Amino acid sequence: MFENSTVVTLPGPLRRQIDHLAQSFLQPTQTIDFSVPRLEPALVSADSMSWLIFKNPVTLFIGGVAAVLLEFGEPRVRDGVWQHSNFRTDPVTRLQRTGLAAMMTIYGPRSKAEAMIAGVVRRHDRVAGRTSEGEAYHANDPVLLDWVQTTAGFGFTEAYHSYVRAVTPAERARLFSEAIPIARLYGATGSPASQEDLDALFETMKPRLVASPVIFEFLDIMRKAPLLPAPARPLQRVLLKAAVEILPAWIRARLGLGSGWDLNPFERALVRTVAKGSDRLILPSLPAVQSCRRLNLPDTYLYRR
Repeated sequence: MFENSTVVTLPGPLRRQIDHLAQSFLQPTQTIDFSVPRLEPALVSADSMSWLIFKNPVTLFIGGVAAVLLEFGEPRVRDGVWQHSNFRTDPVTRLQRTGLAAMMTIYGPRSKAEAMIAGVVRRHDRVAGRTSEGEAYHANDPVLLDWVQTTAGFGFTEAYHSYVRAVTPAERARLFSEAIPIARLYGATGSPASQEDLDALFETMKPRLVASPVIFEFLDIMRKAPLLPAPARPLQRVLLKAAVEILPAWIRARLGLGSGWDLNPFERALVRTVAKGSDRLILPSLPAVQSCRRLNLPDTYLYRR
């Protein structure tokens, strides 16, 4: 099962089945070949920390859920998403598109990534309204964009740190520096440039974060959505609990995510096993692997660092 103690290999039929599942989840409406055009760089370099962390589909799922929980704690972001998306009626497609956008942002050829981000910014410019509390919002408000970019970076980093391996302070600093140019493209002009900046933003956001029925509706939708094959469906709730666990305790308390969302020791060990295994599993359909090919790097490039 293991090759050179670092790369996980599976029997051919099982590998093809998992690869098909990954492809169908990441490419919902069209097939995008990240291996072309040849030699075109991405927005971040192949030797970046971002390429290393985003290759892991398990921690991306956990970190993405954690990010959404943080975003939904802010009423303007919460209702901007809930009132202007089809998440409640078609959560799988919504998640697929969001996942594909994240992959394009990190791994896609620069020209396609920039075009995609520009399209997102244009669509967001039409998203405006009032929260259920009566507060006005606009999706391209730089303050809200800063929070969205911050929560995404926090979620992906903390999920990898908690369930794969420790992310060092130096590696965190690299992640901040890699994220800033991308955040600017999305319109987030004040996203954190350091851990100190992130801590300060969280402190600033404290009065803004509130509990909401939408948060629990989101978690219920995520638990029931057919994201995994039926036999593996119980794992979804475990991964949701893993996402809640990486949130700071004070945020969990403010959002009403109590001890019922704690992982038990078996569940925590299971999540770590699955996440660490995913970090060494090479699948041809993964954007990370295809993008390495685009740059004439071996498929194993990100799995032996």
